[in-house]
Amino acid sequence: MSNKQIATTRAPAAIGPYSQGISTGSLLFISGQLPIDTTTGKLLDGSIGEQTSLIMKNIEAIAREAGTSLDNIVKTTIFLTDLGNFQEVNEAYGAFFSKAPPARATIQVAALPLGARVEIEAVATIG
Repeated sequence: MSNKQIATTRAPAAIGPYSQGISTGSLLFISGQLPIDTTTGKLLDGSIGEQTSLIMKNIEAIAREAGTSLDNIVKTTIFLTDLGNFQEVNEAYGAFFSKAPPARATIQVAALPLGARVEIEAVATIG
């Protein structure tokens, strides 16, 4: 079984030595996504809910590039610099799942790359 790098211009380019996503067998691993606007290449200056929605759109673009969708996401991890934002993030995140939402962990961290307040990674099935 070989790994395949997934890359799309519809989501932010990696800001380090990693891939937007890697598929292996029937699984897709999507790297942590920050609220980066692909048109400007900069962090979105908006509410934490708007930032979460942008991240989910970026995750969706990577999933589509791999031939899958948000409906096939089985696990996510949300990293927040302030758990006080949990409710707003939860509302924005939940709007992206029309079926049963995936398993999830939410973790407060001291800091995120580029000074972001939220980052989300995902695992999806393919096929």
